[in-house]
Amino acid sequence: MPHLDVYTLETDLAGRESALIEALTTAVVAVYGEWVRPSVVVRLIGLPAGRWAVGGRPAAVAAPSVTFGIRADALDRPDAATVLGGLATRITEAIAVVLGEQHRDGTTVEFVAQRPDRIAVGGTLGA
Repeated sequence: MPHLDVYTLETDLAGRESALIEALTTAVVAVYGEWVRPSVVVRLIGLPAGRWAVGGRPAAVAAPSVTFGIRADALDRPDAATVLGGLATRITEAIAVVLGEQHRDGTTVEFVAQRPDRIAVGGTLGA
């Protein structure tokens, strides 16, 4: 179950939530295939001005930060670098298209891998 947590300034997100959710889901599907669509989870976290800082100062402009949760065994595949590169490119593209081109160069995508025995769904470990 791939899940994406997207942190961005509320002013960039407001009114674009549905478009961003669809674009990010489509980005993941473009890499993995249509079979993954029902399991893609997107959480949008809009931060008010003054609650995002860079260099110790509140940021008036901040490129989105994406945390992409992925199963650790996906990193053991021979094509892992290609898959992760494709995800990073398509996620960044989705953000630039929906939130604005000014965010392309600064958007970060962090892949956080978890072993299946450390993920529980519906109270069942390894589900």
